[in-house]
Amino acid sequence: LETGKRLDGRETDQVRPVRADTSLFERTHGTGLFERGVTQILSIATLGGPQDMQLIDGMYEEETKRYIHHYNFPPFSVGDVRPLRGVGRREVGHGRLAEKALEAVLPKEEDFPYMMRVVSETMTCNGSSSMASICGSSLALMDAGVPIKAMVAGVAMGMIYDEETGKYQILADIQAQEDFLGDMDFKVAATKNGITALQMDCKISGLSMEVVKEVFANSEKAITYIRENMQKAISEPRKELSKYAPLLFSLQIPEDKMRDVIGKGGETIQGIEKDFEVEVNLDDDGKCTITAKNQESGKKAVEFIQNLIKEVEVGDEYEGTIIKILDTIGAIVSIGPGKEGMVHISKFGVKERIANVNDVAKVGDKIKVKVYSVDKEKGRIGLMKVV
Repeated sequence: LETGKRLDGRETDQVRPVRADTSLFERTHGTGLFERGVTQILSIATLGGPQDMQLIDGMYEEETKRYIHHYNFPPFSVGDVRPLRGVGRREVGHGRLAEKALEAVLPKEEDFPYMMRVVSETMTCNGSSSMASICGSSLALMDAGVPIKAMVAGVAMGMIYDEETGKYQILADIQAQEDFLGDMDFKVAATKNGITALQMDCKISGLSMEVVKEVFANSEKAITYIRENMQKAISEPRKELSKYAPLLFSLQIPEDKMRDVIGKGGETIQGIEKDFEVEVNLDDDGKCTITAKNQESGKKAVEFIQNLIKEVEVGDEYEGTIIKILDTIGAIVSIGPGKEGMVHISKFGVKERIANVNDVAKVGDKIKVKVYSVDKEKGRIGLMKVV
């Protein structure tokens, strides 16, 4: 209060040196390392499909959660030696605060259907690790290719107050001793456009609006400095996902076609998952999401489902399989799950007259056919062999 200097020699509005980095490990989907003074956070982002979303089964209506942030504070980060036990209030509270700070900038599910999980590991700490985990989370998500709307940074503001004289000083980026001995811990997380999360601990009876305004003004300056240093590591989300991240494909299934995709007892949808090595998630509203290990298998599964729900039209061509021979009439050809048509004996594309279909075809033959007639009322599809 008298000199305007802090324990470590900083000015009251001065932030500790900031360092940021990304893409630290090849195998992870996204990583962000954020360091401010002694405090260092390593955040790791992992992407998953819709089936990986967290199911919230509480007192109210069941819901899902597509963004999860886990914050860890191991004893070694502050030089302690003690057993690692269950999650405490600190981990839950700090984790939820950092999670909330990023929720406002996450892309809409229809634009980015992935489930996102970030784990922030406190490597070393001298105050404000929760705000550092917000910065680390932003870096990790951007490194993973998540198209967040804006980079989020956070800072913990403090205050030293003299009750006798009423004098006070607002401190930017407080360290551990300033948190412990000070009179306020005011956490602010924000983008360049506005605040995304707030949390405050106050040891005095209250704060005047003048103090609150000063906190916000000083925090904006501090957050701008932090964000500018973060942008040196990564300025915008990566254009492509990690090659190790799952690939998602989405399509809308008409209500009357959902049973065709599911099949009897789930036979069709399970067959798709097995044959193409993908995971298929079909919602009640018809939204179908396919999670694939690679682009090729995903595209094949999408193509299969599109053919499954597509209405057969005159002129369409298919690779079919003969499933039944009608000796002097024709051959029944399967052109897809639940879709069959007949190639008349006169439509096999040969000049000579055929006395028996068995002379030119047999059950199990693969045959390329073209649709020349469709009778929707009787459910009949007329096919001709493509020569």
